[in-house]
Amino acid sequence: MTDDVSAVADLSRDFFAAVVTPQSEKFAAQGHPDKAAYQRAGELGLLCMSIPEEFGGGGGTFAHEAAMLTEQALAGDTALHLGVDSIIVPHYILAYGSDDQKNYWLPKIASGEIVAAIAMTEPGAGSDLQSMKTRAVKSDDGYRITGEKTFISNGYNADVVVVAAKTDPDARGAGISLLIVDLVNPSTGDLVVGFSRGAPIAKVGQKGQDTTTLTFDDVRVPLTAVLGEENAGFRQLKTQLAAERLILAVAAVAAMEKAVDLTTSYTKEREMFGQRLFDFQNARFELAECATLARIARTFVDDCIDKHLRGELDATTAAMAKYWLSDRQCEVIDRCLQLFGGYGYTLEYPIGQMYADARIQRIYAGSNEVMKELISRKL
Repeated sequence: MTDDVSAVADLSRDFFAAVVTPQSEKFAAQGHPDKAAYQRAGELGLLCMSIPEEFGGGGGTFAHEAAMLTEQALAGDTALHLGVDSIIVPHYILAYGSDDQKNYWLPKIASGEIVAAIAMTEPGAGSDLQSMKTRAVKSDDGYRITGEKTFISNGYNADVVVVAAKTDPDARGAGISLLIVDLVNPSTGDLVVGFSRGAPIAKVGQKGQDTTTLTFDDVRVPLTAVLGEENAGFRQLKTQLAAERLILAVAAVAAMEKAVDLTTSYTKEREMFGQRLFDFQNARFELAECATLARIARTFVDDCIDKHLRGELDATTAAMAKYWLSDRQCEVIDRCLQLFGGYGYTLEYPIGQMYADARIQRIYAGSNEVMKELISRKL
């Protein structure tokens, strides 16, 4: 936590307190955040912080983004999927995009002018990306994309989406390409012909996050829409997914720490049988164990961040972090909720919402079962 990273944490804390938390109920009710929140984050310089300044970014590192993601988790916000919009999609473009693609898209994302998403998962192909059915058929003037993507974070608000599609349907993973699709016709402001999106999906938790289904019916994009080389998409996805899993790990650790702090405060105030709940040995021991898990988790994720900053975070370690830390997040929050008793199962206290929001962490960005399979291949 250098001075500039601490400054980002302070700025992020103020942003979530002033702009996001007061609207959390509204975002949950409508199933998506207002795009103005992204625009305000862009105005404050909180988007694309690890993208070079020449492309409109902050010129910082993932450490700055980790500070922002930590403050978002501590604020209890799950509506703005800044990890996808501000980190994941921009780094696909930065790593594989042409100069024209980088100069056109990155400043727009960094400013909050547009919201970005990435579309991998399909109704019949979740973690098994090689089985995707979406096709991008090449013609003289571009590609025609047809297929359906589901559980797409930022899907309702997205102006641009990086779509994973088969450009060689017979080659499984070796036939996947990534294409940048501008969802809005610049001349009319309407959605491009052939594209539609569903309403935000009703979920157990993260109700303010606009997770939707995206449908492409012969959507035309130019030849220049391909990100990097044709048929290189699966390799690109495998390379970038390590960073996505680290993003989830950072949020998991912050949630654990918040759960321990909230529960410690509650047990010191709650009285039972003439004494504080905290004075019961079981409560103290539960909190001691949860605090220890959170400390170990913090040490692990900080080491992963250090490795990532040095370009040394391998896919196996990222998979370990994603699976183990999200498992511990659910465990710690569950054990803390138990100490709240019946109040923990309500939304009167934030621990109940944290419990519902945490469950998806073990599923998206590759299920934890898939993470274990990836880890086992390196044993």
